[in-house]
Amino acid sequence: MSFDLDLGRISAMIVALMIAIIGHEIMHGFAAYRYGDTTAKDEGRLSINPVVHVDPIGTILLPAILFLTSAPFLFGWAKPVPINSYRVLQKGGLFGMFNVSMAGIYYNIAAAFIASMLLGVFPGEWINFMLLYLVVYNVVLAMFNLLPIPPLDGSKAISYLGMIFGSDAPARFFFKIERFGMVILVIFLISPLNGFFFQYVDYVIRWMIYA
Repeated sequence: MSFDLDLGRISAMIVALMIAIIGHEIMHGFAAYRYGDTTAKDEGRLSINPVVHVDPIGTILLPAILFLTSAPFLFGWAKPVPINSYRVLQKGGLFGMFNVSMAGIYYNIAAAFIASMLLGVFPGEWINFMLLYLVVYNVVLAMFNLLPIPPLDGSKAISYLGMIFGSDAPARFFFKIERFGMVILVIFLISPLNGFFFQYVDYVIRWMIYA
């Protein structure tokens, strides 16, 4: 796809990233709302207005640094939506909290599949480039958030899954290491494990695009 690195391409990448990360957070709030927690709705966080979801570091600074350093893809996060776990537990129980934890990942997987199916359907380089990066960003976000490292969604999902099956050991473990979560993430990202992880991410992306 011959598409010069100009404002059109940059805007397509930004739009795709915003759809991926903001949609991820909105779905956490929407899932909680379905289980009776109106916190995110009451604070206006179920809106598609990107302004209310912007995190200065995760939404602006980090993607800008990655772009300026010619990283292979952009990455970031939106401001987490507020969740009242007590309200969710009252109506949805532990399974409800598991689904709330996984809602953003469900969204990213679904968005990646839909974008991959729409690739080439519409004429125009901009839309196809945006759809291509929708696949990339949503797969990266889904697989990254599945990592069992707090505060990522994977650690929360495993905690609630453990409690569903009668064990609070995973929850107690993640609670103990939660304060070191960001340090563990940084170590992971600069370790050889990083290469193995992104090999699998690349495999999934290529499978979705070319299957």
